[in-house]
Amino acid sequence: MNKEKLLYPFYVLSHPFDGFYEIRHRGRGSIPLALSLVFLFGLSFSITRRYAGFVVNDVNPRSVNSIMEVIGVMLAVILFSVANWSVTCLMEGEGRFRDIFTVTAYSMLPMVLTFIPATILSWFIAADEEAFYYLITAVSIIFFVVLLAIGIMTVHGYSFGKTLVTFVLTFISIIIIIFIILLLIYLVNQVYLFFEGIYTELILRA
Repeated sequence: MNKEKLLYPFYVLSHPFDGFYEIRHRGRGSIPLALSLVFLFGLSFSITRRYAGFVVNDVNPRSVNSIMEVIGVMLAVILFSVANWSVTCLMEGEGRFRDIFTVTAYSMLPMVLTFIPATILSWFIAADEEAFYYLITAVSIIFFVVLLAIGIMTVHGYSFGKTLVTFVLTFISIIIIIFIILLLIYLVNQVYLFFEGIYTELILRA
């Protein structure tokens, strides 16, 4: 991966419309880099939950499983990308699945850059100074949401209003996908228990 690819997410931060347009139409995005950014966000999110100062953190560090949280973040991004792609395919969206995934990952860069410094800051603030920590994290999250909205709007060639509708339908699709997955897991488990019962009965009769 060349230096230009590595620095491109920073270009997107300052030129989101041009940056996301070139991801879709000029192939400027990188899937390996997108995966790395999602991993780094998952890691920084987990580190924040585990090591943030007690003034801003009420999570028991022993309850934090960093590996599962990183996997959870990765699955959440993939689920969002699948849901958005499925919705936009029906709404004449121009973006491909890889474009949606790349846009989502690149939009996470503000949180990747700020969560760890905010965590370090939390070690040194007093009880009445936690607003500084919350301000940093809130700004990075808002920046992420704005970038994601611009990215989805740009890669699909949508208006702002249509993008908002797309987001609503995407989250509805996420709920439906999760429901279908849970239903399939339940059905597979029932089938497994059924055959296990038959096997057990045959063993007992033998």
